[in-house]
Amino acid sequence: MKISVIGTGYVGSVSAACFAELGHEVICVDIDQSKIDQINAGIPPVYEAGLPELMEKHAGKNLSATSDYDLAVRNSEVSFICVGTPSDHQGNIDLSIVKAASAGLGDAIRRKKDYHVIVVKSTVVPGTTEKVVLPIIIGRSGKHPDDFGIAMNPEFLREGRAVHDFMHPDKIVIGSLDRRSGDTVALLYRGLECEITRTNPTTAEMIKYANNAFLAARISFVNEIGNICKELGIDTYEVMKAVGRDFRIGPHFLNSGAGFGGSCFPKDVKALIGKASEMGYEPVLLRSVIAVNDEQPLRMVRLLKNRLGSIRGKKIAVLGLAFKNDTDDIRESRSIPVIKELLRDGAQVSAYDPMANENMRKVFSNIQYCSSARDALYGADACMIMTEWEEFRSLDKEFDVMENRLIIDGRHMLGPRKDIEYLGLCW
Repeated sequence: MKISVIGTGYVGSVSAACFAELGHEVICVDIDQSKIDQINAGIPPVYEAGLPELMEKHAGKNLSATSDYDLAVRNSEVSFICVGTPSDHQGNIDLSIVKAASAGLGDAIRRKKDYHVIVVKSTVVPGTTEKVVLPIIIGRSGKHPDDFGIAMNPEFLREGRAVHDFMHPDKIVIGSLDRRSGDTVALLYRGLECEITRTNPTTAEMIKYANNAFLAARISFVNEIGNICKELGIDTYEVMKAVGRDFRIGPHFLNSGAGFGGSCFPKDVKALIGKASEMGYEPVLLRSVIAVNDEQPLRMVRLLKNRLGSIRGKKIAVLGLAFKNDTDDIRESRSIPVIKELLRDGAQVSAYDPMANENMRKVFSNIQYCSSARDALYGADACMIMTEWEEFRSLDKEFDVMENRLIIDGRHMLGPRKDIEYLGLCW
């Protein structure tokens, strides 16, 4: 089939490349000319494992990019809205980009005679597809809802594993107002071995939020247990390993540490809190999930100051800037509040990340960025491990160059070592 994808961020780029891999013809739409040029040259505009190979394979064949909505809609049967849904200053979802994309699609559909399906893949609060996107499409196209299709198809992609997750999904959810539009979207996934859940758009939207909120809550729960274990002198990893053997719980997402970050969990939980509050319900548990997560990185700084006293003028090495390994994404990275607190207390910060140095430089221009862990550790009074990069597990003699070998590990990367003071955040 022929597809157009509006937005070329993580979700849009991965979806476009993977749909092309499934044999569809895909046109990407973006307002950023540099991204358009990159895609047409077979270069992904974002970093994601496996994406460069797919882009190079399909660019100029069944994958292209443009800024022209009319061209994209005219030459496709289905359009996916994959634009960002950031949080506003109060933490509620900002739908301005979704509204702009909906208006552009509505204008293009007005000039098209054939049946066209619009699919919302952006993460939006329940009710958005029917109460925001659909009215805009109707108003801008001048068409009756029976003249086009509308559906909601949430993504469940992990950054760093997004291509794999798209091609090997554990669930595909399609919410539609009518069978024809839902069937059309379902056909796009033909060839993937996965049961498709068919429902309405509002339920599909809620499935996405419930999924992410549950995972975030699980992380904060485990971190709270870890904090208690720390006070009691208990190894929380030993505790949760046993807990994970319960078939009702399972072994995944039971690692305590510095908390969750990224473009999904913090934003989505806050958006769900905002939506619940708007409806008159106070989401006490969800607010606690965010509160525990916000506190975790600050606990690391307190551990540091408990050992060193004043850190003014002290050199602190921060290893790991991305919110997780295998990505250069720093959005809501737990290293950001740590670095802010260190600078506020007058420390000198040296930082290293295998991929995210340049992205973090846009946030902090007044810290030292290093090209290796050893360079960051040189002369440091302490080291804080913030991201689960595999190379950090093998660090050993690199710590010899530190002025004072104190390690505060926020990700359970290392263990006690001779001649090194090692402190785990929750263990």
